[in-house]
Amino acid sequence: MPDRTALRRYVMVLKKKIAIFLVPVILISLALPAPVKAAAPFTDLVAQAALLVEADTGTVLYERNKNVRHPADSLAKVMTMILALSAVDNGEASLGEIIEMTESALFDITSSSSTQKITVGEQMAFIDLLYCAFVGSANEACNLIAEYIAGSVEAFVALMNDHAGELGCERTHFTNPHGQYDDNQYTTAFDQYMIYSEAIGYPLFEELSGTFRHTVESTNKADARRLNATNSLLNSGGKYYYRPCTSGLASITYEGGHSFAGFAESDGLSLIVIVLGSDVVMFEDDSAEMRNLTEARRLFEWGFSGFGWRTILSPAELVGRAAVEHGAGADYVNLRPDGEIRMLLDNDIPDKEFIRTITIYSEVSGETLTAPVQAGEVLGELTVTRKGEDYGTVLLVANTSIELHRLVFMRMQIAEALAGSTVRIVIWILVLLVAGYAALVIRYNVIRIRRVRRINETKRRLIEERYSVNETDTKKPGYR
Repeated sequence: MPDRTALRRYVMVLKKKIAIFLVPVILISLALPAPVKAAAPFTDLVAQAALLVEADTGTVLYERNKNVRHPADSLAKVMTMILALSAVDNGEASLGEIIEMTESALFDITSSSSTQKITVGEQMAFIDLLYCAFVGSANEACNLIAEYIAGSVEAFVALMNDHAGELGCERTHFTNPHGQYDDNQYTTAFDQYMIYSEAIGYPLFEELSGTFRHTVESTNKADARRLNATNSLLNSGGKYYYRPCTSGLASITYEGGHSFAGFAESDGLSLIVIVLGSDVVMFEDDSAEMRNLTEARRLFEWGFSGFGWRTILSPAELVGRAAVEHGAGADYVNLRPDGEIRMLLDNDIPDKEFIRTITIYSEVSGETLTAPVQAGEVLGELTVTRKGEDYGTVLLVANTSIELHRLVFMRMQIAEALAGSTVRIVIWILVLLVAGYAALVIRYNVIRIRRVRRINETKRRLIEERYSVNETDTKKPGYR
């Protein structure tokens, strides 16, 4: 156990050092608006820098000095875990492999180092080494991990810096894998957020960073180790316990103060918090308050209470209608969005502030929308705005199908059939045939009439001649 008087002296010095930096920063930054409007702005942050980010979208909900350089401290262990777990995923390392502590891995371990006192020649499985490094904050375990992955601490540190660059961490530089203070080892709140954001994508990191107590079984040189994490937000029996927090790492150094990086989830909202350069408050009863933990919890609580996911447009809604001509039993069709607009919003923004503008394509073009209309057919679009800001546009589709009226359908079928060139040729042929037939009929009738007339004329003439002969005979002598 460290000497209590020395501890209090260290705390007093640390408080004075941090206060010198914090006072002007707080006075200046309190005059600045928060980057995202919230119902109750987060105020009185006790830390040199902080960042609150929605994990799924990267939306920054709160920031304070997010790009100001700060000692990386034990938060460097997050990058060490990323490289170690990446090596496991790639088959370059095995969780069950037995690793032996080397003398070279103890080269920078001093009396002030955070350690689990792993001795030279001690053997343990790689997974136990990871627990010692992260949950037990063992600097020598980090060095041994570095040697196992890259062959040497120096080579591993080069990998750390390379990967930081790949993540876009422009203001981060590492000199060791465990975070022991070095003037040339630094990061920022924003860079640390990007690093932590990648780390929580590894299931084993979630397990490591979400563990408060863990026991490493005895080895060839030591009894079982009972590890307690630095993140007391995970301690269900402690005063700092915060149930939504499922992952985190706390760091304490003389030079960098008290820092924290962690993840919490509640009601479908996922948040990452980074707190750098906070302090500790000592009370007369010798109890203490770790401000990195209390500030992290305050930021989490502020984020969960002030923001949430909201669906401002649902595909289940009927938002309008479009006129339809020649529909069977309907002269319009209902429209619905072909997708949703769902956003992370300040909980105090009322729904009535969102304005919906509907555009129906047939109305804009001046063309008549005629049946048939198929369900799901795109007929327009809808744009959501708020105070002049565009919140998204979705297509509008027909909610149901509208069939064409039967009589109209028949007329259209006939018209369509008549419109074909082949049909027109056939029709003309039929017309010519009918006309030819009619001409033949007419000619036949004319010939027949003429013949009948000739026959009748011949009959009349013969009758007249007969009457004429009879009259002549009656006048001859001897006729009686």
